[in-house]
Amino acid sequence: AAVYNPPAFPYTGELRPHYVTPMRTVPKHIVKPDYADHGRPISEMQGKDRVVVHTKEQIKRIRAACRVGREVLDLAGQMVKPGITTEEIDRCVHQWCIERGAYPSPLNYHSFPKSCCTSPNEVICHGIPDARPLKNGDIVNIDITVYKDGMHGDLNETFLVGEVDEESKRLVKATYDSLMLAIKACKPGAFVRDFGKIISKFCNKKQLSVVRSYCGHGIGELFHCQPNVPHYAKNKAIGTCKPGMVFTIEPMINMKSWRDKTWPDNWTSVTADGRRSAQFEHTILVTKTGCEVLTARTKNSVPMWWEIEAKEAKKK
Repeated sequence: AAVYNPPAFPYTGELRPHYVTPMRTVPKHIVKPDYADHGRPISEMQGKDRVVVHTKEQIKRIRAACRVGREVLDLAGQMVKPGITTEEIDRCVHQWCIERGAYPSPLNYHSFPKSCCTSPNEVICHGIPDARPLKNGDIVNIDITVYKDGMHGDLNETFLVGEVDEESKRLVKATYDSLMLAIKACKPGAFVRDFGKIISKFCNKKQLSVVRSYCGHGIGELFHCQPNVPHYAKNKAIGTCKPGMVFTIEPMINMKSWRDKTWPDNWTSVTADGRRSAQFEHTILVTKTGCEVLTARTKNSVPMWWEIEAKEAKKK
């Protein structure tokens, strides 16, 4: 491999940036979001303040985009093993999106250089896929958003690379459990600000902390819009859930400090103390009676470590 010298920077942990390949292209026949050519999401800058209550027809298209996102994430998760680079994962994600008639939403969004985000170890979010091979004992989040038939669908999961220490496994499970607890509370009339209370209460009990700089968000025709969904307690999020609203909940949970720093690439967010961070995300539709997880796991999803252990215990 070519020698890559990372920029001088007070890195908080052991991870360093690695070589990033040039931006990939998308065939002409794929319907693209407005930022695909120049990197500026103009429609989002103009329309980001209104909360959209979607029609049945719009929901149908969001549901289809979310299904494609789920397929792509499940395939990407199956690639995770020691020795594979996040660049290789990104190359496949890009291809899989195109094969399904979808545009990989992160690509050129505010000039982001890749088709998905890959965030190992102390990276909280927005990690850029690069030439660093994953190592046995790493954890890595893969965040997929696809744009299909004019709608975005967004989800992510944190995967274990080979044999991972118990503390990291606990962090990953607590993060997933906190997301699912918040989703349970999602129904018409629920305060958007309360999701953060639920997530924080659960994680703080386990001596884990909740990242404050990044939030869940409304999604649909726009990649990011209202409502803003913070994951920490005592947040100032406005509004209540209404049927037809679609948004993400995506808690980022850290082992120790909630504080973050950003690498010189202006994307990669890392924990200020260099300790590990995990994240899970679903896109959620508020229904008349509760909610529907549009990015729900399927039988093809990579099993969680606790599901594998439960299965093995049963065999014994």
